[in-house]
Formats: sequence, structure tokens, C-alpha cells
Amino acid sequence: MTSLQSVKSKSSKSSKKANASGSSKLPPVCYEIITLRSKKKKKMAADIFPTKKPVASATVQHYQQQNLNNNNTIQNCNWQGLYSTIRERNSVMFNNELMADVHFMVGQNGRTERLPGHRYVLAVGSSVFHAMFYGELAENKDEIHIPDVEPAAFLAMLKYIYCDEIDLSADTVLATLYAAKKYIVPHLARACVTFLETSLSAKNACVLLSQSCLFEEPELTQRCWEVIDAQAELALRSEGFCDIDAQTLESILQRETLNTKEIVVFEAALSWADAECQRQEITSSTDNKRKVLGKAIYLIRIPTMALDDFANGAAQSGVLTLSETNDIFLWYTAVKKPELEFMSQPRKGLSPQRCHRFQSCAYRSNQWRYRGRCDSIQFAVDKRVFIAGFGLYGSSCGSAEYSAKIELKRQGVLLGQNLSKYFSDGSSNTFPVWFEYPVQIEPDTFYTASVVLDGNELSYFGQEGMTEVQCGKVTFQFQCSSDSTNGTGVQGGQIPELIFYA
Repeated sequence: MTSLQSVKSKSSKSSKKANASGSSKLPPVCYEIITLRSKKKKKMAADIFPTKKPVASATVQHYQQQNLNNNNTIQNCNWQGLYSTIRERNSVMFNNELMADVHFMVGQNGRTERLPGHRYVLAVGSSVFHAMFYGELAENKDEIHIPDVEPAAFLAMLKYIYCDEIDLSADTVLATLYAAKKYIVPHLARACVTFLETSLSAKNACVLLSQSCLFEEPELTQRCWEVIDAQAELALRSEGFCDIDAQTLESILQRETLNTKEIVVFEAALSWADAECQRQEITSSTDNKRKVLGKAIYLIRIPTMALDDFANGAAQSGVLTLSETNDIFLWYTAVKKPELEFMSQPRKGLSPQRCHRFQSCAYRSNQWRYRGRCDSIQFAVDKRVFIAGFGLYGSSCGSAEYSAKIELKRQGVLLGQNLSKYFSDGSSNTFPVWFEYPVQIEPDTFYTASVVLDGNELSYFGQEGMTEVQCGKVTFQFQCSSDSTNGTGVQGGQIPELIFYA
């Protein structure tokens, strides 16, 4: 069970007594610490952003070194005069024993860190600390135990409160978000969410989806769904998918816009069931897999699989009962179809959009030729999209087949490539060539789209190219690429279309 603490204020019946005493205290408000419980298990950051070494421990050591540096600074009897601003002087007190009037025992048993604090500074930075130290139910404890927060995350929060600095890393950001939520430090929490959004990928999207629901961050939840929908196969086959809770599993399995084959969804559910059996310390048998899946198995749209996928995969998995297997085979073949508990309507998936960058196209007797040279263009977008493939021109001399090697790079790093063939019918239409998986494109960064074609030497080519194209809610910008050795640029050439999901 995970507990999140928040502060609830209510009118105190002792307000009249306080007024009668003539004291100059704050208004008579009583702060009550309440606990919100959730069935979901809080994942540690290291589970979502795995590393080879315990960086969180290194983070604590870094802060401890800063503590030593601060203590060295205050050996000067007039250390206050060394700093011109209150922010700088306040920063000296961060993780510093000087004038510390409270200590925190942070972390679980065996990994506890004792950290100094200053009640006034903490109360100014957090309403929870204010209630803890100055509220009418305040307890005057010199040492406070906080077992549910990681030391590195607690120090990151203190650094923000004392120094007005946000110090996040992939290894501590989730735990820091938990601490910021617990102690109601909203600006730090927002920075954590922004960090997670920029670090979001198919590998961690499913786990972050679970955590975003736990932390009640709807914007992060929406970003997770965008990645899971567009890169469904990569997300469902990631290690993180097996770590999600049952509620998140069900929400993914019933998702209408998953952009993948149903056999991929089925195999992912079996992988999750295998991991769940291990978590429950039971044998990973077919019966137990079916048991831990429960009713979630009926969210898999097995009747919409290709017949080969069902016959060679789901039907032989052992997870389905004999009756279910027979009924699904009849569903595929019989005129009078049996009723099934499984959904039989295919998922809608995502509809690809096309960004067309030319206003016209043409052909000439001496161009466009292909002799192993590269056609390339650079582009940038103003919001995250997923490039699924390119639209390419075909032969201007009747029908022809082309071999196309397509690539997508960012600052020279290869993000996606594919080698495939397409058939052109001699028209000026564009013909799609797809990547194996959609490639995630981040905003405000230029990417390089390239193709090397082999086929009929003469083809159509684009003219009157545009440097900026608006496609729905996404704006594309184009510029010439130094990788282009066959003449393609902004004004004309190949790669007339980018096919994408948004």
C-alpha cells in the first residue's frame, strides 16, 4: 500500500479562545494530516529508468559533500557578508547542521539517512511542513521519521525549498515527484512531470502510465497514451509492460486505438501473466496464467486475429479452454457463428496523416535519375509526432518496381531504417514506404529523412516546395540536408510526403 499525505484545513472551535488571549498568532486554522490510500504500488525510479549502478546513492553522497562545503563556509564568523542575496544565504543552510532545529530520518530501515532541517525555511516552502511545525496540532519533535521517501528524493526537494534550484535525474525523478506531491510543493512536482514527459518512450510508457494515474497527472497520462497507441508493439513488448498493475493492464487491453496486431496484444498479456505468477510466488502454469489474468483475457480481441495467428498462437497457448478454442474456430469458418465472450470487433487503431511538402510535381526526359545516390531532407515539428514512413514518387515511364532504403536520423544517430520494395503504376501519385515501427519525433529539433532508390531511372519529382507546412495541429518546417547527393532539397526532388501519427 502506498500512502500520500496532504493537508486539510478546517475551522477550529478554539478560535474564540485564541482571540480572547490577545495573541498575534496566525488565524485559528487547524491543519490535519490525512492519508490517502491507493491499491497501486509506487514504482521506484530505478525500476523505470534502469541503470548499471545505484546513482541515487551517489546523489546522496553529492549532497553530503555539499553539506561539508557549507559547514566549511560558515567557519568564517561573518559568512553572511559573503553573499549579497537572501537566496544565496539561504542556500548555505541547505543540508547544514548550523542552526538546525529538526532532523529527519529518511528512508526504509537499513537505508536510512539522517538529514538536518530548519523549521522556518521548510514551513515557508511547504504547507505540510507549516502544519507539521506551526499548526495547532503541531508536535514538537526533534526527530521525524519518513520511511516512505527515498533520501535522494527528499534532498532534491529540500534543495528546491532552500536554494530555489531544481536538480532532477532519471534515477530520482519519480521518487522526487512522490515527495513533492506528499509535501505539496507544486512547482517542483510540475518540473518532475515535465522531465518525465521529455524522457517518455515506448520502453517506459506503460509503467509511467500506471504512475501518472497514481499521482493524478492527467497531462502525463495523455502523453503516455499517445506513445502507447502509436508505438503499441514496442510498448507491449517492453520489459516495463510486465511490471504494470492489473488495473493498468485492463485499461491497455481495452484500448480502442492500439496500433498493432491482436496477436501482439495476446502475447503481451501472457508475458504479463507470467511475471504476475512470479510476483505472487506461484507456478507459472497455463492454469495460473489464466487465473491471474481473470476477466482481462476477454478484453483481448482474439476473434479479430488472422486465422494463422490464432491457429499457431492463441489456440495452442493452453490458456484458452477447449470450448473457447472450438467456438473461436467456428467463428472463423461457420456461417452460423456462435456467441463469444471475447470482443469480435477489430480495434480502430490510428489513422496515418500525411504532410505533403510540394505544391506540384513534374517529369523530364533527363531527370529524376537514381544511381545509388541519396535523396534527403531535414524537418522539424512543433509537437511530438511518430513518423511511420515516407510517401515517394514512382516511375514517369509506365509501371515499375523500386527498391527503397529509408532512414531517419537525429544529429547523425540512426533512429529507424527499413529496406522494402514498392510498385508504382506510372501515375504522379505518391507511394508509401513504411518503417518497421513508427519513430518518435520530439519537437523543436531537426531530423534527417533519407532514401536511396534503385529502379527505373526516370521518375516524377516535386516542385514549388514549402519551408513550412501545417498538418492539422502539427507544423512541419523543412530545410536542405547535407546528406542529399541526388538533388533533393526544399524546393524540389523526392520524399514528397512524411507519413505520421499525432
